[in-house]
Amino acid sequence: MRRPDPSVDTHEDDAQAECPYCGSTHTEQEHPKGPSLCRSMHFCNDCGEPFETFG
Repeated sequence: MRRPDPSVDTHEDDAQAECPYCGSTHTEQEHPKGPSLCRSMHFCNDCGEPFETFG
């Protein structure tokens, strides 16, 4: 199991994103901000792939 980045609080939005690789919603938000302010970083617990969401 991957540990989330301790420098940020990712528990504000508990909505789980759908993994674009396997379609699972068993995902965790790793960081609320990705390379830009409109993207966030997530990790899929089923297939093990990191991915970004937009919004």
